[in-house]
Amino acid sequence: MPAPSSRKFLGRLSLPERTFVTNALRTETVGGVLLLIAAIAALIWANTPLSDSYDALRDFHIGPASLGLDLSIQHWAADGLLAIFFFVAGIELKRELVAGELRDPKAAALPVIAALSGMAAPALVYLVVTTVGGGSTSGWAVPTATDIAFALAVLAVIGTSLPSALRAFLLTLAVVDDLFAILIIAVFFTSELNFAALGGAVLGLVVFWVLLRKNVRGWYVYVPLALVIWGLMYNSGVHATIAGVAMGLMLRCTRREGEEHSPGEHIEHLVRPLSAGLAVPLFALFSAGVAISGGAVGNVFTQPETLGVVLGLVIGKALGIFGGTWLAARFTRAELNEELAWPDVFAVATLAGIGFTVSLLIGELAFADDPALTDEIKAAVLIGSLIAAVCAGILLKLRVRKYRALVENEDRDDDQDGIPDIYEQENPDYHLRMADIYEKKAAEHRRLAEVAGASRADGDRPA
Repeated sequence: MPAPSSRKFLGRLSLPERTFVTNALRTETVGGVLLLIAAIAALIWANTPLSDSYDALRDFHIGPASLGLDLSIQHWAADGLLAIFFFVAGIELKRELVAGELRDPKAAALPVIAALSGMAAPALVYLVVTTVGGGSTSGWAVPTATDIAFALAVLAVIGTSLPSALRAFLLTLAVVDDLFAILIIAVFFTSELNFAALGGAVLGLVVFWVLLRKNVRGWYVYVPLALVIWGLMYNSGVHATIAGVAMGLMLRCTRREGEEHSPGEHIEHLVRPLSAGLAVPLFALFSAGVAISGGAVGNVFTQPETLGVVLGLVIGKALGIFGGTWLAARFTRAELNEELAWPDVFAVATLAGIGFTVSLLIGELAFADDPALTDEIKAAVLIGSLIAAVCAGILLKLRVRKYRALVENEDRDDDQDGIPDIYEQENPDYHLRMADIYEKKAAEHRRLAEVAGASRADGDRPA
């Protein structure tokens, strides 16, 4: 009896999936660089003589109090702007489930197990550190999140381009990570429920769903409805970002005959730049501004809560993702792509320790009653993410030549038909085109050889 065939882990993506991943991550990379700039600007602003103006702007309240929306600027950024981020996350998740890497349970098993392990291990590290140190266990969820945009910004800064399989693995990890972060926020950080407001939000979501199924078009219909749903969700006690996720999940992400893009893909293409380029950087600007002194940095490594966050991001993430992936591959008999090695998986797992946007949000929710500890947790998130970024940068740089060669091979298009050659090896027309190209080159080289031979012969003749 023949041995059961094994599946490839981190194998080559299909061309449509590779194109989608490339386009999605290109926008995220630009957004990540803006996010990095916003975080640095917030830190500089909060640690200069202008810090009073930063605090005054961040704490300035605006909004209709009669609707329960008299919120600070920081609050608007966390509950309002991040709803856009989670709306895009909802569309990403829906697409992955129906048309992407997660649609096939067997193919999805490895990244899902890796993501779950990459959330469980940091939480466990935090709980162990805080329990032994006598600290608060409330922040167990802070180090569980991965910030895909910040991770891609680090790749852009260090000048490393990952092969598409590793990029897709990182994106899938982040999508699953976002899903469970959403569940954590919904389950563990929901205050007392206002059932009237919650019922109104649910009714609004039903109307949203019906309009989508009736193919009603027009931003002027959906944007006001989305704002109403968001406001009701906020007043219900459920975190308002859940409204964004719910609406994102309702969009259709499968293509029908004659469609170049599904409605979900089209809307994601329109909204993603707004999320990555405006919403998330503004959230970072008003959340990352914590006063950091020598003593404050020292406290990060001595207090159990902050130390738990740092170790969770740096050690828990890397060991959780790598360990979960290795065990899953071992027990499912999935062979690693021969072009890559397990150290590559560990480097990406280390890169996933960059937890910024959602980690900051969960930190604010977990320690809402203790502003001083909230700022210390934010500092821990920044320091932990920085350490993870440095470690990942070193590991990835060790393999940068290999990655560059793989990326060049993936992008090569010698026949210039717009499709990478690696995807046309089974196409007879491709080989005929290449044969024609090489024949023309051979003919040109024969002509040049004749010219060179004639020139040499003329030079050898006696004067």
